[in-house]
Amino acid sequence: MNLLPIDDAQRVQLHNEVHARPSARIRLPAFILLVGVFNEGITREQECAHLQKLQPDLTLQDVQGNFVRMRLGECTVKWERHTEFTRYSLVQPLPPGADLGAQEPELLSHLMLPHGWLADIPGRTFSAIELVMLEGDVADAQRTLEQARVWLGDQPVIASRMGSPAHAMVVTDFQLRDNGFERMLVVAPPDTSKERAGRISQRLLELETYRLMALRGLPVAKLVGSQLGDSEKELADIIDTLEHKRGDDQDLLARLVGLASTVERLTAENAFRFSATAAYDKLVHERIAELRESAISGTQTIGEFMKRRLSPAMATVASTSQRLASLSVRISRASALLRTRVDIATEEQNRLLLEKLTKGQALQLRLQTTVEGLSIAAICYYVISLLLYATKAVKAAGFNIQPELVAGAFIPLVLWLVWSASKRIQDKLYKQKWRDRA
Repeated sequence: MNLLPIDDAQRVQLHNEVHARPSARIRLPAFILLVGVFNEGITREQECAHLQKLQPDLTLQDVQGNFVRMRLGECTVKWERHTEFTRYSLVQPLPPGADLGAQEPELLSHLMLPHGWLADIPGRTFSAIELVMLEGDVADAQRTLEQARVWLGDQPVIASRMGSPAHAMVVTDFQLRDNGFERMLVVAPPDTSKERAGRISQRLLELETYRLMALRGLPVAKLVGSQLGDSEKELADIIDTLEHKRGDDQDLLARLVGLASTVERLTAENAFRFSATAAYDKLVHERIAELRESAISGTQTIGEFMKRRLSPAMATVASTSQRLASLSVRISRASALLRTRVDIATEEQNRLLLEKLTKGQALQLRLQTTVEGLSIAAICYYVISLLLYATKAVKAAGFNIQPELVAGAFIPLVLWLVWSASKRIQDKLYKQKWRDRA
């Protein structure tokens, strides 16, 4: 019996999205290895084929959900595919000799993976982290910090307590080693639950992954910034030419079109990178907030380190993005100014043309009036001539009349009749013209 209407096609997928990447459950002490690679040009088939070297029964359907966790004896391998990158992580027991008292212990030779499997991961590496989680005394932070410095190789470190109240301690140097990995060390009490350990590791690994992804926008911003400088100078020169009314409008229009095309190309090529950088930077700050750090005397916290080292880079990217958007707006305003200048020039030309047309029409009207007056005079002349001939014929027939007097007497009447007829014809034509326009 169905208790609900038919499910939407995406209901189950959207409901299960919150479970798509479950946190790991890690038993202390543990060794976690993460490798992040760019997956541009890398297909799921290639990644599935590489995972099948560990688990032959894995199918392509299994990797459609962007997350796979494989249990291989004492270790767990996790695969996560994101929009731009793919992460491979390994969780295994801590190798012998890597406890807190060790000095920069060697870890990679103890990997529970086939030889060469890491090197054959399809893609280009951008992140590689060795994270070791140990049991130790968090209460004596200074003593634990000194041991952690030895464990990391006596490098300047960044460290903090995590949680409120503090329940763990993280120490790292954010330095790449000769093997291509950076190291992080987490010290937690023996009673730390597997779920809490899993959440700590996930936050730290995601923080570093997103930090590196956010920094991808910095080289792009520097390159675009140099190009924007040239474009801004070009725009300033165009506006100066407009202000002082120099140069040909067609030449200015061609320069503006070329400049606008350059800016639009830069926007199309880099808008995604700049917006992605802002999104990754936001995720970094969210992960830092989730750590709930408290400072250890003599060291910087991860949040302070990121604020001093990452924030200037992010500010550069944001500034370049704003400059790009601002330049596009200013080019639009300059184009509007040029259009206004062209419109004003066009209107002035039209005004002069209309003045010439008006003068021509006035002359034409005068000429037409003159012609009409001459026409009336000519018509009257011919009518009077005909009348004169007619009266002469009547006189020749024997009537006693003076043809010249009769013709002269009829001149005013003929003039009035001809003028009236001409006026009626003009009025009729004028009314017909306005009816046609309406």
